[in-house]
Amino acid sequence: MDSNSAPLRREIADQVTARILDGRLAAAARVNEVRLATELGVSRTPLREALVELTDRGLLVAEPRRGFHVPPLDLDEARKLYPLVGELEALALRWSTPQDLLGLLDRLDRLNDDMRTAVESGGDLATLDDQWHGLLLSACANPHLMRLICQTKPLLKRYDAMYFGGAERARLSVDEHRRIIAAIRDGDLNEAARWLTQNWVNGAAYLGHAPGARDARPQRVPPAP
Repeated sequence: MDSNSAPLRREIADQVTARILDGRLAAAARVNEVRLATELGVSRTPLREALVELTDRGLLVAEPRRGFHVPPLDLDEARKLYPLVGELEALALRWSTPQDLLGLLDRLDRLNDDMRTAVESGGDLATLDDQWHGLLLSACANPHLMRLICQTKPLLKRYDAMYFGGAERARLSVDEHRRIIAAIRDGDLNEAARWLTQNWVNGAAYLGHAPGARDARPQRVPPAP
């Protein structure tokens, strides 16, 4: 593949990804390549290269002679992916320098306060949560691990509405963030990593439940050895 086409392919892939995550390309919908190429103002060749790339990432599915379509929402898959991302983020936290993490705490506190406010005002919790986790992991010194996290997390973005569908779950997430911050401040990265995993596991437990549903129960992660 021509290396000169790589920036364009990445740009197209980013734009198509945005359409998948915000629902403009709906779950289970077939991708109309002619229409999409027109919308993006690109030719079919770089578009198809980008679509193949997104297929490799799991954001699209390719079928012989039928083109590409967006995968349907699958709660069973999501319930497997959420804990996986939690384990990956916990590992990234352990790859971070404690001193660097301490330098992030004030900003992590402010973002968590913004989340707490958004719970009551109906603000954009998903974006604030993304910013909080992104800042937390910004001290990770393992670029290969971060690349894996960045490739996996978009698979979950379509489930954000279900994850943050109720104030009860959002308040619990804010409290879990607070516990992570407190553990880092105390110099206990194992405890911080345990609560970070818990944050994602609890998110999976709430998927598919109506806000406030009684059968949505947090799942407990055992203490780190």
